[in-house]
Amino acid sequence: MSEIEIVQPEDWGFNLKKPLMIAGPCSAESPEQIDKISKGLQGAGVDIFRAGIWKPRTRPGSFEGIGKEGLEWLKIAKENLNIPISVEVANARHVEEALECGIDILWIGARTTVNPFSVQEICDVLKGVDIPVMVKNPINPDLQLWLGAIERLSAVGLKKIAAIHRGFSNRYITEFRNAPEWSLPLRLKEMVPDISIVSDPSHICGNRECLADVSQKALNFGLDGLMIEVHHDPDNAWSDAQQQITPQTYKEMVDRLIIRKSIDSVPELRSDLASLREKVDQMDKQLVEILAERFTYISEIGEYKRLNNLSVFQKDRWKEVTDSRVNMGVEKNLSEDFMRAMMMAIHEESIKQQEDMLEKK
Repeated sequence: MSEIEIVQPEDWGFNLKKPLMIAGPCSAESPEQIDKISKGLQGAGVDIFRAGIWKPRTRPGSFEGIGKEGLEWLKIAKENLNIPISVEVANARHVEEALECGIDILWIGARTTVNPFSVQEICDVLKGVDIPVMVKNPINPDLQLWLGAIERLSAVGLKKIAAIHRGFSNRYITEFRNAPEWSLPLRLKEMVPDISIVSDPSHICGNRECLADVSQKALNFGLDGLMIEVHHDPDNAWSDAQQQITPQTYKEMVDRLIIRKSIDSVPELRSDLASLREKVDQMDKQLVEILAERFTYISEIGEYKRLNNLSVFQKDRWKEVTDSRVNMGVEKNLSEDFMRAMMMAIHEESIKQQEDMLEKK
């Protein structure tokens, strides 16, 4: 992966700080709406005001955004709050109209990130333009698409880049509208160490009930801010009514959030953790040694199967092993999900090694 040069939000020229707090309605509906919401957010510590102007909907017929005329309305929020304004762009025309209107920050939505053609079209228009761009994760849990959009922006000279974690589609019915899959934004940070990642609990939850919990969890994981949808009359919002909250509820929720420190900001605490981390390092070495020894027996089993013309996968044995190991882990206070994921990873590696053995022999 090519090196990506990132300028942090603190250096975007808007007097921003972390955690970055972004708030505003799902969609701009009228000048009066923008005025009421932005005045309601005065004193709430909002760093960026957001609003959707063009709304890509799953199916036609529902409200798809007010369009270009709504861009001018956002200047009302800028005057009321004296902070930058941001909108979602999905194609070259959106970018051109947003730039013409003086929008401060752009974001690329999940439905656009999933399409490299659309992302490249946006990048082509932004070449040579010094404007911050935030990239939402794609709808599906595809880290390469997310990273690819960031790389495309970097390739045309943009440096003021951030990411937005809005969760991922899940075919199963859960408490979330979009599963958070917390490991994916953390992996993106590993791949682009300087990237700031803001979480979007509104789209993760899809409801008001779990907003506070997901917001706190995002900060606990070390993400760099929150994007929350706020409306002066959520029940009558023209889009995503169920996941928006009032300015007053937003203020109360933010006041209750606990801001976690980065270990880098408190270097004196690092030594206190050193001994515990050393113990973890030693145990990790033991784990690797035990796994390596386990796979020597797997190799012997594979050879036995080859000599006796047995199939690699034995369903009954796999179920027996998985269930018993999961139960062992649960008894030791490890989660069932973790144990099943670990056993699946071990099983897949075992199958791969045995298949390789059969092919070589």
